[in-house]
Amino acid sequence: MDGLEWLPKLFDVVFLPESVKQEVLPCKTSPGEQAIAQALAAEWIKVWPEPIAPQLEIDLDPGETDCINIGLSDPDKVLLIMDERAGRAVAKEKGLRVIGTAAIIGLAKKQGLIPSARAVFGVLHCSEFRISAAVINQVFASLNE
Repeated sequence: MDGLEWLPKLFDVVFLPESVKQEVLPCKTSPGEQAIAQALAAEWIKVWPEPIAPQLEIDLDPGETDCINIGLSDPDKVLLIMDERAGRAVAKEKGLRVIGTAAIIGLAKKQGLIPSARAVFGVLHCSEFRISAAVINQVFASLNE
């Protein structure tokens, strides 16, 4: 199961800045890139429609910086989906709410969107995506899996 399809079921609106779109869709040949392109075409993931005010100047990836700047523009309404450790640390330091892939898998399981978080983590383990064992075990504990 493609985890992107959970996003509109878990969150009202999912936006990404143009910088992230350009980062994740370099040539649209990998399965992940195709899924993101399809989600954008179906408009359940949308490109952030407004100019992004540069409220944060820090040495992060441009996409992470843009995401944090969007969050800083309305911190009470934005939940950042971010896995990269440095970006998460900066976002949390600025008081922003952040969720990562592991927590999204936990939410999907709790809401009955997937039968097993363990199976999803197994699929991720076979990819290039990495989540620490401690984080995975924390999700398992919260789900009694």
